[in-house]
Amino acid sequence: MVITAKQEALVVNSWNEMKDDAPTFALKFFLRLFEIIPSAVKRFSFLRDSSLPLDKNPKLKAHAMGVFVMTCEAATQLRKTGRVDVGANTSVHHLASVHFKAGIADVHFEVLKFALLETIKEAVPYMWSEELKEAWSQSYDHLVVAIKNEM
Repeated sequence: MVITAKQEALVVNSWNEMKDDAPTFALKFFLRLFEIIPSAVKRFSFLRDSSLPLDKNPKLKAHAMGVFVMTCEAATQLRKTGRVDVGANTSVHHLASVHFKAGIADVHFEVLKFALLETIKEAVPYMWSEELKEAWSQSYDHLVVAIKNEM
């Protein structure tokens, strides 16, 4: 999988349109996941014992934002370096370990991708196209492959 300069630009341009309200969209992204797979909540250690509603949980908000940003940044990284680097505070190996221990399966990654794309479609409807969908899909898929390769 190779991400093209055009795909990178589509991801970055749409991200720039969303980033002022990114925390809201990031949370919607994960709430969609939980609508589709309610049992997925149990896979998040920080949600298991929480009495807070999901939309008020600061740890969920932070996690959702992190995934949203990583997916966007994956597009830029892939064009520049040919690989995904998830940042200074974590590693792909760590992400893989956490996802493996939580029992995350292919279906979870696929549903999360669907939720991501639906969220982007809602966030920037005036930009939405098959090309934008494919660009974000490629970026997300690269991130997931990097994680799965370490699982």
